[in-house]
Amino acid sequence: MDETLRQLGGLLLGAVPTVILLTLLYILYTSIVHKPLRRVLEQRREKTEGAIEKARAEIAAAETRTSEYEQRLREARATLFRAQESRRKAAMEARAAALNEARNKAQAQVQAAKGEIQNDRAGAQEALRAEAQTLAAEIMRRVLQPAGVGH
Repeated sequence: MDETLRQLGGLLLGAVPTVILLTLLYILYTSIVHKPLRRVLEQRREKTEGAIEKARAEIAAAETRTSEYEQRLREARATLFRAQESRRKAAMEARAAALNEARNKAQAQVQAAKGEIQNDRAGAQEALRAEAQTLAAEIMRRVLQPAGVGH
C-alpha cells in the first residue's frame, strides 16, 4: 500500500504542471477569447433588439398612417355620397316641379276646355231655344192660320 501511495504521489506531482497549464490556458481563453466574444454578442443582441424596436416603431407609425388614410378615405366616400344624395334630391325636386307644372298646365287646359264646352253648350242651348221659339211660332202660325190660306 505504501508503494501505491508513492506512485499516486508521483502521478500527482507530474500532474501539477498540467494543472498549472490548464489553469493558465483557462485564464488566457477567458481574457482573450471569451470576454471579447461575450461583448460582441451583447453588442449584437443590443443592436438586434434596437433594430427590432425600431421596426416595431416603424410598424406602429405605418399602422397610424394607414388608419389616417382609411379615415380620410371614409370621409371622402361620405362626402361623395352626400354630394350624390344632394344631386339626386335636386333632380327629384326638379322632376317634381316639372310634374307639378305639367299638372297645373293640364288642369288649366282642362278648365279652359270645360269653359269652352260650357260656352258652346250655352250657345247651343240659346240657339236651340231661339230655333224652338221660331219653330213654335211657325207651328202656331200654321195651326192658327185658316185652312184654305197658305200653301
